[in-house]
Amino acid sequence: MAATPKPSLSPGDLAQIDGQLAATDRLLERNYPGDDGSRQPVHTVYVPADRFTPSLASDWAAEAQATVAAHGGYGKLGALLGQEPGLAEAVASRVEAKLASEPIEDLRLDFEDGFGDRGDDAEDAAAVAAASAVAAAAAAGSAPPFIGIRFKCFEAATRARGLRTLDLFVSGLAAAGELPEGLVLTLPKVTTVAQVQAMDYAVSRLEEVHGLPAGRLRFEVQVETPQLILGPEGTSPVAQLPHAVPGRISGLHYGTYDYSASLQISAEYQSMEHPVADFAKEVMQLAVAGTGIRLSDGSTNIIPVGDNVENAWQLHGRLVRRSLERGYYQGWDLHPAQLPSRFAATYAFYRQGLPAAAARLRNYVEQTAGGVMDEPATARALAAFVLRGVLCGAVGADEVQALAGVGLPQLTGLAHPRLATTSNS
Repeated sequence: MAATPKPSLSPGDLAQIDGQLAATDRLLERNYPGDDGSRQPVHTVYVPADRFTPSLASDWAAEAQATVAAHGGYGKLGALLGQEPGLAEAVASRVEAKLASEPIEDLRLDFEDGFGDRGDDAEDAAAVAAASAVAAAAAAGSAPPFIGIRFKCFEAATRARGLRTLDLFVSGLAAAGELPEGLVLTLPKVTTVAQVQAMDYAVSRLEEVHGLPAGRLRFEVQVETPQLILGPEGTSPVAQLPHAVPGRISGLHYGTYDYSASLQISAEYQSMEHPVADFAKEVMQLAVAGTGIRLSDGSTNIIPVGDNVENAWQLHGRLVRRSLERGYYQGWDLHPAQLPSRFAATYAFYRQGLPAAAARLRNYVEQTAGGVMDEPATARALAAFVLRGVLCGAVGADEVQALAGVGLPQLTGLAHPRLATTSNS
């Protein structure tokens, strides 16, 4: 029998390689932590900042429910979205329950396009009032789980105003007590990395002034300009953002209409599914892969009102489904009547995919031979898909247990193995 060969590389060789890759190890650890396993809302609702009241979510729910009732009920909605009767029935009960319990998952009080320029005194007063109202709603338990503001952009003409509104809002929340757990801040119309670095400085200073933990104030970046996709040097500034301010950005949100208009797409053809939109979102998707930064699609301005309710529901439902299939698990909603089609399309997506995903996941966990030999990376994707379905209310943990043979803790560990390793270390 031939002698077992001995390794040729010495401990010194391995140490040399470790030294060469030390910077890479630090980069991967710091800049590519992966998803943190927390819940991602399925949508963001935008309302002008001065229209927010603690009852806004329930008011929107009532209008959404009334619209559904006036147009044939939840079963009719499912049929309009192309759901077969059994699926439509399962989705309908969940959408009805969702609108009754948590109609808005993420709410943004808008001081930008939805507010406009009303003068400094009016915006100062609105920013202070918004902080007070959000703090009161959070304390009363009536606020959506994620809530915050979008302030004016950091271009020269609006920079001071945007920073003042941000300051007044955060300072007002801090004065009222502990910040809402799901606080979200949105920086719009970003064109350069420097604007994001300036935002990082601003929130860092607010953390220092108010005694907040470093990194507490994370923010979203709205991708609404072509300059962020392709910079003047031929590079992609959006890909530099996660590494310019590691850990500070929570999400990238695509701005459908500003981006399309900036490329001179005529109004009739501005859409979430226009080729220029798909290209921008594909770049965004590549830019944040592995960084833990979430993605959100934009909105459709075709609203379910008047004689256009059913056509608008069909369009919205199709666009929601399209985004989900492309890995965009969040989008914008602009009107109460978009809530039913948002949740119906989202729930159908997860419920339709559950049986096959759960079967493949069970085969992977139990090492059972099947028609598909899944790699660990695919198993993570399967588990993440199922977990998203549970977290948004589309499927129940009991259904997952029955179909996949895993409970919620194991499912979370399969979807985010790095978190499971960290918690066990």
